[in-house]
Amino acid sequence: MRNILTLILAGGRGSRLEPLTTDRAKPAVPFGGQYRIIDLALSNCLNSGLRRILVLTQYKAASLDRHIHLGWHFLTRELGEFIDVLPPQQRVGEHWYRGTADAVYQNIYTIEQAGSEHVVILSGDHIYKMDYSRMIQHHIETEADCTIACLPVSMEEGREFGVMGVDENNWVQRFEEKPQDPFPVPGQSDQCLASMGIYVFRSNFLFDELCRDAGLPKSSHDFGKNLIPAIIKDRKVLAYPFEDRNTGECAYWRDVGTLDAFYEANMDLVSVHPQLNLYDKTWPIRGYDPPHPPPKFVFADHELSPKRVGHALDSLVCPGCILSGGEAIRSILSPDVRINSYSKVENSLLFDRVNVGRHSHIRNAIIDKDVDIPPETQIGFDLEEDRARGFTVTESGITVVPKGFLFG
Repeated sequence: MRNILTLILAGGRGSRLEPLTTDRAKPAVPFGGQYRIIDLALSNCLNSGLRRILVLTQYKAASLDRHIHLGWHFLTRELGEFIDVLPPQQRVGEHWYRGTADAVYQNIYTIEQAGSEHVVILSGDHIYKMDYSRMIQHHIETEADCTIACLPVSMEEGREFGVMGVDENNWVQRFEEKPQDPFPVPGQSDQCLASMGIYVFRSNFLFDELCRDAGLPKSSHDFGKNLIPAIIKDRKVLAYPFEDRNTGECAYWRDVGTLDAFYEANMDLVSVHPQLNLYDKTWPIRGYDPPHPPPKFVFADHELSPKRVGHALDSLVCPGCILSGGEAIRSILSPDVRINSYSKVENSLLFDRVNVGRHSHIRNAIIDKDVDIPPETQIGFDLEEDRARGFTVTESGITVVPKGFLFG
């Protein structure tokens, strides 16, 4: 695995995640209290033995670039290990990246210089744990030109993904991006086979196909829309089922492309037995870990003041948090969050440095960084009032307060 080159596509705009992506790229959005979304993909790489990584950025990448610089610059370049951020350079034209394939094509010189026989390409904005080394080994053993990671999803979900049709040996016979009428898995009329946007290519084959696609004026220059459908006719394209490395069952994977999906993926973590186990020491999830003091829970004088209790139940509480007579229920508190006396936070995600004033009540909400919530404030109860304040309210009724919002 040491000589395999990995490309992480991290330039997505993530417009459906606004306002969380108003000032940051989608892979840089905080997740699980103390991580960023891209930390899952980067951790998968290191745990899989992949230590030569290029991160391709584009949209509002300052926050992402800073996070990688602070948290992921521990590899030793003298040993051929690196995590490098590649912003758009317009080396082959005067345009920005026009699609996922074009993003790779515009960096083809840097990729060729790495001298890797195989290239792994993956997205930096999905939530999952995966051992890429198994997929790479299977790709090499079968002598495939391209291998695509896949998992079964419902027919309705299939409309949002690239859908594959395979034969009995998992060779791809058909591929369509976001079909209105997905074709089912043989023998399972309620499910289809979705691409996870994770690819392994033979390098020389990839270079040839990128150059061919770049010369097509009507192409969207996208792997799912253009390049993959074009190669399945006469090349060896293999589907690789994504399975849990311990149980062999279909593994946990979430596309957090919408605010509701993002909220649900976070809330999965507070369950008693979460499918995505952050506490698995055999597969550590890394990130940037600045020096914070331990979380603190104060005031528990039940006789004098029954409601002034600093505690958290069914929640993740990160370092630097202070629950000063306030409580958190089924919530995730990022570093340096403070919940003051008599306040209650339920079913909510609070990002860094959120301060909840006294006697406030927050429920079913996502509060972005650096928000100072005044005393006696309610969020998540009257959704029309939340909208009138300028907050985003999702289809499922989750209220989203933007970064640094100032209450009047």
